[in-house]
Amino acid sequence: MALLHCNFYAHVLDLNCSMDVILPDPVRLLDGTLVERTQAPQVLYLLHGLSDDNTIWQRRTSIERYVEPYDLAVVMPAVDRSFHTDMAQGNHYWTFISTELPELVHEYFQLSMAREDTFAAGLSMGGYGAFKLALSHPDRFGAAASLSGAVDMAHTPDREEPEWVAEKTRIFGPLDKMPGSEMDLLHLAGKLAKSQYKDMPLFAWCGTEDFLYEQNQSFRKQANGLGLNFTYEEGPGDHMWKYWDAQIQRVLEWLPLRERVVIEE
Repeated sequence: MALLHCNFYAHVLDLNCSMDVILPDPVRLLDGTLVERTQAPQVLYLLHGLSDDNTIWQRRTSIERYVEPYDLAVVMPAVDRSFHTDMAQGNHYWTFISTELPELVHEYFQLSMAREDTFAAGLSMGGYGAFKLALSHPDRFGAAASLSGAVDMAHTPDREEPEWVAEKTRIFGPLDKMPGSEMDLLHLAGKLAKSQYKDMPLFAWCGTEDFLYEQNQSFRKQANGLGLNFTYEEGPGDHMWKYWDAQIQRVLEWLPLRERVVIEE
């Protein structure tokens, strides 16, 4: 595997950005000869949480080792505290991650852009982003997974702290406009259920002691009621990396990944 730390200019953001990319090794014969690929690698957009960046998955899990058996590239962009949105007061990270980034990584790394080879996953804020990508563009994503995801951001509990409400407003705009909008995952799930892509696989895991457990139960109820192809799992745990390190391995088992080709003669 190759791990690349990339700095690049994002046109839609008009600023320099960072992303980490794990690339599968090329097929190589025992004598060292490279074999031309017959398929472009599959790609997983792996998204970080609210207080993290593009390096966090490598620093806190063994993701590079976990993906070694697969013909899979893992793209980990930095998106600040944006919730993968075109922020009301900030940068247009949604346009970046949903439009510019896929074109950029395809051009740079020759990754597959086929729907059946394209996946999204993330934790917490990244779980929201992964589901938003797949639910908004089911014609481009073959599956998506959320770990301890903030999957019901559109419905604000009365108990939220004023500082967090203020930050959410800077990100999403007026919070009373979120329900039923394109920022509401429950609304997007309803649209998916009425589309030709309603069988797209979705996976979610959340710890039963996690502060986002209630949001995951809300999404679970909605997804099951809509008849979506939704796999939900839970277990003891709170909002901690030791659980996500274990569960990202479960996600890789769940995804329809191709094994990396190894030629020994």
